[in-house]
Amino acid sequence: MRIDDFDYPLPEACIAQRPAAARSHSRLLRLPPGDGPPSHHRFAELPALLCPGDLLVLNDTRVIPARLVGRKATGGRLEILLDRPLGEARARAGRVGQRWACLAQASKPWRPGVWAELPGGARATPVGPGPEGGLEIELELPGPLEAYLAAHGRVPLPAYIRRQATGGAAAEADEALDRERYQTVFAREAGAVAAPTAGLHFDAALLDALAAAGVERAALTLHVGPGTFLPVRAAELEAHRMHAERYRVPPETAAAVERARREGRRVVAVGTTVVRALEGAWGPGGLAPGEGLTSLFIRPGYRFRAVDALVTNFHLPRSTLLVLVAALAGRERVLGAYAEAVRAGYRFYSYGDAMLIG
Repeated sequence: MRIDDFDYPLPEACIAQRPAAARSHSRLLRLPPGDGPPSHHRFAELPALLCPGDLLVLNDTRVIPARLVGRKATGGRLEILLDRPLGEARARAGRVGQRWACLAQASKPWRPGVWAELPGGARATPVGPGPEGGLEIELELPGPLEAYLAAHGRVPLPAYIRRQATGGAAAEADEALDRERYQTVFAREAGAVAAPTAGLHFDAALLDALAAAGVERAALTLHVGPGTFLPVRAAELEAHRMHAERYRVPPETAAAVERARREGRRVVAVGTTVVRALEGAWGPGGLAPGEGLTSLFIRPGYRFRAVDALVTNFHLPRSTLLVLVAALAGRERVLGAYAEAVRAGYRFYSYGDAMLIG
């Protein structure tokens, strides 16, 4: 198939620039099993749309403020988006050094050996190409990474969130909002540079309501990388290569999935990241617990082994995420549901509304 087959028109006004007033107040379009028409709901209605005994699997990754802005030794402005560490942190003379894969944006190429000054007395120096494009850098910090990023990093919002330029208190208020709302309420394991956005709609009250409705819950970790923002450049889907992302499936989650499948209960993935982790960890003996990297590209024709239903946001045209959704529900049916969502005024992308497929 061609990536052109997964294009659709979307008015700019449909792209959500801020989250809904409350997490579970977002809208939810349900695409039922079979060929029934979409139905329209609020996300807070999810407990009534799922079945008692369904197993809901969440991604508990935590977004780190991985966007850093600095200046190269040559004077040019530079933006870095950290991806993943490529080695252990090393402490020496009160400073911490570590190799990282990253994406970098500057007016001119950032050459190996040309260091850049970052906020708070940190420094970054490219040492060569990264493992999947981008760069490998040596990051030198004045202290532990988590504390440094909390003080100087910025929330790595996707480029399609284009807010009117502001400064001072307004910009600080936006940053504070994003630090809270571009993070799920069940985030635990730090390491993602993009949010698992389907999880942003859940709040504590909704999680309690799901439990009261008999919906079981389990968690895994997939650290979403910057590859989620990158366009598909190959014309044919088969030629596209996914960026690898780190995941961990705990033994208790693998056991819960195995029980659900054995007992004929549905496994409902919250987000495409959960789908990729579950399907990527599936082996000859079923779902294998443990850690790994997945570069699985799920496209139409794929046979799902772990997942029966999906909660997901509305995704960009010509994206691997839209291709995955189409693999589960059918390309024409998904694009028809997207057209219906545009007509009905749904909000799209990371801070937008959601779909329930199944």
